[in-house]
Amino acid sequence: MNPIKPPRLHGESLGAVRFKSRPEDFQVEERLGFEPSGDGEHCLVWVEKSERNTNDVATLIAKKLGLRKRLVSHCGMKDNHAITRQWFSIHLPGQPSPTQDDLADDGIRILNVTRNLRKLHRGSHDGNRFLIRLRECEFSESEAAARWQQISDRGVPNYFGPQRFGRDGGNVDQARRFMSGELDVRDRPLRGILISAARSFIFNACVAQRVEQGNWDTPLDGEVFGFTNNRSLVIPGNYRGDEAERVRQKQLELTSPLWGQGDLLSRDQVKRLEQSVVERHPEIIEGLASFNLQQERRVMRLCPEASRLEWEDSRTLVLRFDLPKGTYATSVLRELADWN
Repeated sequence: MNPIKPPRLHGESLGAVRFKSRPEDFQVEERLGFEPSGDGEHCLVWVEKSERNTNDVATLIAKKLGLRKRLVSHCGMKDNHAITRQWFSIHLPGQPSPTQDDLADDGIRILNVTRNLRKLHRGSHDGNRFLIRLRECEFSESEAAARWQQISDRGVPNYFGPQRFGRDGGNVDQARRFMSGELDVRDRPLRGILISAARSFIFNACVAQRVEQGNWDTPLDGEVFGFTNNRSLVIPGNYRGDEAERVRQKQLELTSPLWGQGDLLSRDQVKRLEQSVVERHPEIIEGLASFNLQQERRVMRLCPEASRLEWEDSRTLVLRFDLPKGTYATSVLRELADWN
């Protein structure tokens, strides 16, 4: 079992595709989940970008307006080789909002400028809407429809995607060396990347174990339940008795650990299962506990919403679906196809 390439739920992929061969083949639109207030100290700018990363756009906005970059914020990072639409907030108390022409530049298009009472923070959005075009599909329309129906009905394991682990999983190898004291990492951003990779690796390992056992969406004794749209948890001792039915109805979700210091929140059968997995990686769990991270949980099931499947031609498939923030479209796609 490889947590970087964990087991699929719905069987082997249907075949190979070309993915992200052009920016327009991967489109992401941020969903705030609220309407900007229209007034306030913070200017919200709705930006469409292509071949530009989020940090570069934030830097560009600050430079064009003569501001410190810390006054420009956003909800999260979006892909570079893609067409993405996301919000940026600019702290401009007592100052007019910039015009679209003020912010124009190569690779970006300003779609809207408004105001809001609060700034945007990391994770303050609800989720993302995807349009994904798969080219040169090596499977039939009927095969794709049947598999997509399985994915829509049951969901997929909420694995962290391969981008979290670096090329060929190199971030995890570096994290092991860093946490064992073999590698000295003084660069703070790199330290954060390695810690995130290690924590994600442990989560994937626990989910993969349950996928292999066939109980990834079946409650066991000692579960910690959670919700897709917030970080609230239902821990053992606080059950109300209908948890299994709420899981079946997708109103409640099973969770796996995001490792940190302290005891696991799970109990009984689930705790024993999770301990059996993490004990295989002592240098990682000891290292994560040393960074003052607390035991947290993440839901194990990812269900695409508002999903649609259509064929542009006999070998080009277009998928549209919404996902919650912090999840990976590649975790959905890998249940359908393979790509380089």
